[in-house]
Amino acid sequence: EKGEPGGGYYDPRYGGSGVGAPGVPGPPLHLIALNSPQTGSMRGIRGADFLCFTQAQGIGMKGTFRAFLSSRLQDLHSIVRKTDRQNLSVVNLKDEVLFDSWDDIFSGGRMKENVSIYSFDGKDVLHDNTWPEKMVWHGSTSRGERHVDSFCETWRVGEHALTGMASPLQSGSLLQQSSSSCSSSNVVLCIENSAGHSRR
Repeated sequence: EKGEPGGGYYDPRYGGSGVGAPGVPGPPLHLIALNSPQTGSMRGIRGADFLCFTQAQGIGMKGTFRAFLSSRLQDLHSIVRKTDRQNLSVVNLKDEVLFDSWDDIFSGGRMKENVSIYSFDGKDVLHDNTWPEKMVWHGSTSRGERHVDSFCETWRVGEHALTGMASPLQSGSLLQQSSSSCSSSNVVLCIENSAGHSRR
Protein backbone atom coordinates (compact mmCIF):
# COMPACT_ATOMS: atom_id res chain seq x y z
CA GLU A 1 0.00 0.00 0.00
CA LYS A 2 1.01 3.57 -0.53
CA GLY A 3 2.07 5.48 2.52
CA GLU A 4 3.96 2.74 4.32
CA PRO A 5 6.82 3.96 6.55
CA GLY A 6 9.86 4.85 4.51
CA GLY A 7 7.84 4.94 1.32
CA GLY A 8 8.55 8.62 0.92
CA TYR A 9 5.00 9.26 -0.16
CA TYR A 10 2.42 10.89 2.06
CA ASP A 11 -1.14 10.02 1.11
CA PRO A 12 -3.82 11.82 3.13
CA ARG A 13 -6.00 8.71 3.12
CA TYR A 14 -3.46 6.92 5.28
CA GLY A 15 -1.93 7.92 8.57
CA GLY A 16 -4.28 10.72 9.61
CA SER A 17 -3.24 14.13 10.83
CA GLY A 18 0.28 15.05 11.70
CA VAL A 19 1.85 12.83 9.05
CA GLY A 20 3.80 14.62 6.36
CA ALA A 21 4.01 18.35 5.86
CA PRO A 22 0.74 20.21 6.43
CA GLY A 23 -1.11 20.73 3.18
CA VAL A 24 1.51 18.87 1.17
CA PRO A 25 0.00 15.47 0.48
CA GLY A 26 2.70 14.12 -1.77
CA PRO A 27 5.31 14.90 -4.38
CA PRO A 28 3.93 17.40 -6.89
CA LEU A 29 3.42 16.88 -10.61
CA HIS A 30 5.65 18.95 -12.85
CA LEU A 31 4.23 20.81 -15.86
CA ILE A 32 7.05 21.79 -18.21
CA ALA A 33 7.14 23.00 -21.82
CA LEU A 34 9.07 21.45 -24.68
CA ASN A 35 12.16 23.50 -25.52
CA SER A 36 10.74 24.76 -28.82
CA PRO A 37 7.31 25.39 -30.34
CA GLN A 38 5.63 22.74 -32.49
CA THR A 39 3.20 22.81 -35.39
CA GLY A 40 0.29 20.35 -35.42
CA SER A 41 2.61 17.86 -37.11
CA MET A 42 4.27 16.00 -34.21
CA ARG A 43 4.25 12.44 -35.53
CA GLY A 44 1.14 11.75 -33.52
CA ILE A 45 0.62 11.62 -29.78
CA ARG A 46 3.47 9.12 -29.46
CA GLY A 47 5.82 11.53 -31.17
CA ALA A 48 4.83 14.30 -28.77
CA ASP A 49 5.12 11.97 -25.76
CA PHE A 50 8.57 10.92 -26.94
CA LEU A 51 9.75 14.55 -27.08
CA CYS A 52 8.52 15.04 -23.51
CA PHE A 53 10.26 11.85 -22.40
CA THR A 54 13.62 12.63 -24.02
CA GLN A 55 13.76 16.27 -22.91
CA ALA A 56 12.90 15.31 -19.31
CA GLN A 57 15.61 12.65 -19.36
CA GLY A 58 18.00 15.18 -20.86
CA ILE A 59 17.92 17.27 -17.67
CA GLY A 60 17.97 14.25 -15.37
CA MET A 61 14.32 14.12 -14.38
CA LYS A 62 13.27 10.59 -13.48
CA GLY A 63 9.49 10.95 -13.74
CA THR A 64 7.37 9.87 -16.67
CA PHE A 65 6.24 12.83 -18.76
CA ARG A 66 3.41 12.84 -21.28
CA ALA A 67 2.30 15.50 -23.73
CA PHE A 68 -0.50 17.77 -22.46
CA LEU A 69 -2.73 16.81 -25.40
CA SER A 70 -5.97 15.05 -26.21
CA SER A 71 -6.08 12.80 -29.25
CA ARG A 72 -8.41 10.30 -30.86
CA LEU A 73 -7.91 7.67 -28.17
CA GLN A 74 -6.90 9.89 -25.26
CA ASP A 75 -8.67 12.47 -23.13
CA LEU A 76 -6.23 14.98 -21.67
CA HIS A 77 -7.82 14.76 -18.22
CA SER A 78 -7.13 11.02 -18.00
CA ILE A 79 -3.34 11.28 -18.44
CA VAL A 80 -2.82 11.69 -14.69
CA ARG A 81 -3.90 8.73 -12.56
CA LYS A 82 -7.21 9.11 -10.79
CA THR A 83 -5.57 8.79 -7.36
CA ASP A 84 -3.28 11.76 -8.12
CA ARG A 85 -5.77 14.19 -9.67
CA GLN A 86 -7.02 15.95 -6.55
CA ASN A 87 -4.33 15.65 -3.91
CA LEU A 88 -1.11 16.60 -5.73
CA SER A 89 -0.22 20.14 -6.73
CA VAL A 90 1.01 20.98 -10.24
CA VAL A 91 4.32 22.84 -10.23
CA ASN A 92 6.75 24.35 -12.73
CA LEU A 93 10.39 23.46 -13.34
CA LYS A 94 11.40 25.43 -10.23
CA ASP A 95 8.82 23.66 -8.04
CA GLU A 96 6.63 26.77 -7.82
CA VAL A 97 2.91 25.94 -7.62
CA LEU A 98 0.98 26.62 -10.83
CA PHE A 99 -2.27 24.88 -9.86
CA ASP A 100 -3.40 23.40 -6.55
CA SER A 101 -4.30 20.13 -8.29
CA TRP A 102 -4.60 18.51 -11.72
CA ASP A 103 -8.40 18.67 -11.43
CA ASP A 104 -8.12 22.41 -10.84
CA ILE A 105 -7.00 22.88 -14.46
CA PHE A 106 -10.24 21.33 -15.71
CA SER A 107 -12.65 23.20 -13.47
CA GLY A 108 -11.90 26.67 -14.75
CA GLY A 109 -8.79 27.12 -12.62
CA ARG A 110 -6.20 29.71 -13.53
CA MET A 111 -2.48 29.63 -12.96
CA LYS A 112 -1.20 31.30 -9.82
CA GLU A 113 -0.25 34.91 -10.46
CA ASN A 114 3.40 35.73 -11.03
CA VAL A 115 4.35 32.08 -11.51
CA SER A 116 5.80 31.13 -14.91
CA ILE A 117 5.80 28.00 -17.02
CA TYR A 118 9.36 27.08 -18.01
CA SER A 119 10.74 24.83 -20.71
CA PHE A 120 13.01 21.90 -19.88
CA ASP A 121 16.01 24.10 -20.69
CA GLY A 122 14.80 26.80 -18.28
CA LYS A 123 13.26 29.41 -20.59
CA ASP A 124 10.22 31.40 -19.38
CA VAL A 125 7.72 30.51 -22.11
CA LEU A 126 5.54 33.61 -21.80
CA HIS A 127 8.45 36.03 -21.98
CA ASP A 128 10.97 34.24 -24.22
CA ASN A 129 10.87 34.98 -27.94
CA THR A 130 11.50 31.31 -28.78
CA TRP A 131 7.67 31.19 -28.76
CA PRO A 132 6.33 34.10 -30.86
CA GLU A 133 2.83 32.62 -30.52
CA LYS A 134 1.88 32.38 -26.85
CA MET A 135 -0.67 29.66 -27.57
CA VAL A 136 -0.71 26.21 -25.94
CA TRP A 137 -1.89 23.22 -27.98
CA HIS A 138 -4.35 20.96 -26.12
CA GLY A 139 -6.95 19.54 -28.57
CA SER A 140 -9.50 19.34 -25.76
CA THR A 141 -12.78 20.64 -24.49
CA SER A 142 -12.64 22.91 -21.46
CA ARG A 143 -13.21 19.79 -19.33
CA GLY A 144 -10.20 17.99 -20.78
CA GLU A 145 -12.05 15.63 -23.11
CA ARG A 146 -10.95 15.11 -26.70
CA HIS A 147 -12.35 17.74 -29.04
CA VAL A 148 -13.43 15.91 -32.18
CA ASP A 149 -11.65 17.17 -35.30
CA SER A 150 -9.64 19.69 -33.32
CA PHE A 151 -6.33 17.95 -32.91
CA CYS A 152 -4.64 18.31 -36.32
CA GLU A 153 -5.51 14.80 -37.54
CA THR A 154 -4.23 13.23 -34.30
CA TRP A 155 -1.25 15.62 -34.23
CA ARG A 156 0.12 14.43 -37.56
CA VAL A 157 -0.69 17.34 -39.87
CA GLY A 158 0.67 20.88 -40.09
CA GLU A 159 -1.62 22.19 -42.83
CA HIS A 160 -2.86 25.76 -42.68
CA ALA A 161 -6.44 24.80 -43.58
CA LEU A 162 -6.87 22.48 -40.58
CA THR A 163 -7.23 23.60 -36.98
CA GLY A 164 -6.43 22.35 -33.52
CA MET A 165 -7.72 23.56 -30.18
CA ALA A 166 -5.34 25.83 -28.30
CA SER A 167 -5.33 28.27 -25.39
CA PRO A 168 -3.67 31.69 -25.05
CA LEU A 169 -1.10 31.39 -22.28
CA GLN A 170 -1.72 34.98 -21.14
CA SER A 171 -5.24 33.98 -20.07
CA GLY A 172 -3.86 31.90 -17.21
CA SER A 173 -6.17 29.09 -18.26
CA LEU A 174 -4.70 26.16 -20.19
CA LEU A 175 -8.02 25.09 -21.75
CA GLN A 176 -9.45 28.22 -23.39
CA GLN A 177 -11.21 27.27 -26.60
CA SER A 178 -9.30 28.95 -29.42
CA SER A 179 -8.94 27.35 -32.84
CA SER A 180 -5.41 27.59 -34.15
CA SER A 181 -4.20 26.69 -37.62
CA CYS A 182 -2.27 23.42 -37.60
CA SER A 183 0.58 25.26 -39.37
CA SER A 184 1.04 27.52 -36.31
CA SER A 185 4.01 26.91 -34.05
CA ASN A 186 2.57 26.73 -30.54
CA VAL A 187 3.68 25.79 -27.05
CA VAL A 188 3.53 22.09 -26.14
CA LEU A 189 3.38 21.27 -22.45
CA CYS A 190 4.42 18.03 -20.78
CA ILE A 191 2.82 16.74 -17.58
CA GLU A 192 4.49 14.35 -15.19
CA ASN A 193 2.11 11.44 -14.75
CA SER A 194 4.03 9.43 -12.21
CA ALA A 195 4.51 11.49 -9.09
CA GLY A 196 7.48 11.29 -6.82
CA HIS A 197 10.16 10.03 -9.14
CA SER A 198 11.37 13.30 -10.60
CA ARG A 199 13.84 14.52 -8.02
CA ARG A 200 16.92 15.56 -9.88
